[in-house]
Amino acid sequence: MRIIYLGTPDFAIKPLEKLIENGYDVVAVITNKDKPVGRKQILTAPPVKQFALSKGIKVLQYDKIRLEGLEDLKALKPDLMITCAFGQILSKEILDIAPLGVINIHASLLPKYRGASPIHYAILNGETETGITIMKTDVGIDTGDIISQEKIDILDGETCGELFDRLSILGADLLIKTLPSIIEKKAKFIKQDDENASYTKIIDKQMAKIDWTKSAKEVVCQIRAFNPMPTAFTMFEANPFKIYKAIESDLSGQAGKVIKADNSLVIGCGEKSVELKIVQKAGGKPMNIADFLRGNKISVGEDFGK
Repeated sequence: MRIIYLGTPDFAIKPLEKLIENGYDVVAVITNKDKPVGRKQILTAPPVKQFALSKGIKVLQYDKIRLEGLEDLKALKPDLMITCAFGQILSKEILDIAPLGVINIHASLLPKYRGASPIHYAILNGETETGITIMKTDVGIDTGDIISQEKIDILDGETCGELFDRLSILGADLLIKTLPSIIEKKAKFIKQDDENASYTKIIDKQMAKIDWTKSAKEVVCQIRAFNPMPTAFTMFEANPFKIYKAIESDLSGQAGKVIKADNSLVIGCGEKSVELKIVQKAGGKPMNIADFLRGNKISVGEDFGK
């Protein structure tokens, strides 16, 4: 059983690790090209590449696999291909290479939250549960038949980063449970209900800017959804002011205005308010609100909404 594995971020490492631990023959890992990272723009390999090389697995990298990778993949003669947060669309020619096709590990309960950012959107929209779907990949965006699914609860106050880690483990476990039925050609393929499908967009920094006219619940969900990246922010002293953690408060006041600033910092919302817990001033480091207030004078009535 020759398997090609396609993935890019940290999320894709656990399933690859599980494949190796369970004795599956991963003949190659396909990932995106190395990219400049951070302020110094240091050329950095994708996490999956780093892990694969540490295990002695061949790694191939493409900017556009549809244009560059077809012949390489054919030469590897895979029986099955597995994708997990790969980040590129596969052409029909690539989908047809492996006799058992291509399956994908997707971090939502399809058909809900198709697309690039299902974990962010589940938290952003205040969902109480999510899960993993193992699906057969087709030419659409997460439109293929469902093979297996498993649900988990989204924990109270859970951030995107925390849920990301739990879903990665769940995806790895569900993949190993599901693979035998695929290999033995006993898997059941269930068509998705396209009428109830929803799509997610690629996350950009502006999506993380807080609109204080929204309800406190929506603002807190936004803060959780964009922790750790790109990190929810507002403006303070004409600079971006990052908020990593906050909770809802029953106090009321004008949206975007400070309504309490003694041993805590509470900002008014369109409905109720938000008490900030972990923040980062421009040029500073993340700190709890007590430490921040000791070094920064904030007055009731100041505007965090501009």
